[in-house]
Amino acid sequence: MSDAPKSHGRKAIRLSATPRELMTEAPVLARAWTAQVITLFPDAFPGVLGLSLTGKALQEGKWQLDTVPLRDFGEGRHRNVDDTPAGGGAGMVLRPDVMGAALETARRNIAPAAPILYLSPRGRRFDQSVARQLAQTPGVTLICGRFEGLDQRVLDHYGIAEVSMGDYVLTGGEIAAQALLDATVRLLPGVLGNAESVEEESFSHGLLEHPQYTRPATWQGLEIPPVLLSGHHGEIEKWRRAQSEEITRARRPDLWEAHQKAREQDK
Repeated sequence: MSDAPKSHGRKAIRLSATPRELMTEAPVLARAWTAQVITLFPDAFPGVLGLSLTGKALQEGKWQLDTVPLRDFGEGRHRNVDDTPAGGGAGMVLRPDVMGAALETARRNIAPAAPILYLSPRGRRFDQSVARQLAQTPGVTLICGRFEGLDQRVLDHYGIAEVSMGDYVLTGGEIAAQALLDATVRLLPGVLGNAESVEEESFSHGLLEHPQYTRPATWQGLEIPPVLLSGHHGEIEKWRRAQSEEITRARRPDLWEAHQKAREQDK
């Protein structure tokens, strides 16, 4: 096997007013799923996304991560990005002119079909179906909120969808952005390496995942269920399905109800 460096032949070519090096530390890759993150804290990335399978896929060019430092577009000597809420109130609000300038710059470097999402507790709750939808797009532009939020006019002008990671409030959108990207990137072709892993995990069929076991066969007096050691694949699959249904019914009645409705519609 050759030790020659990999080709960068997938690099995209774009017009630029300034020369760009042919070989850069993070070249823009053609056809790679692209994640843009507009944030006040670009040093927070890639964070955990640079580890394990998502990190390996990032190094291999299966996806690309571009941070857009919002402070670079700030106003005045202090690069201000926020101001007091119109009508009064506590906290600060991200300015529309600053965010608009950041978005205009970022969107020049991503496919037009890539959606723009604002990470917000009042948005649609992110789930596995949203992750699957995002994995089918050319990429995504994520806006990490801070303070009291973002001027509504930016959301209206650009038709930005709001996405929530759950019914709780974080100090900013960076952690939420990493969670969203991790859930999406792992669904891209070749990232996990085993398509069956995606098919069998929680939420893939509207159910929570069945229990998992591995060696030793007995631990602390507890044994692996005999059916899993039987070698009878049909019975194993039946057991796993029954376990998934039982766990979902007990722990997530909302998912169980949706699953039952989907089965009725299929009939």
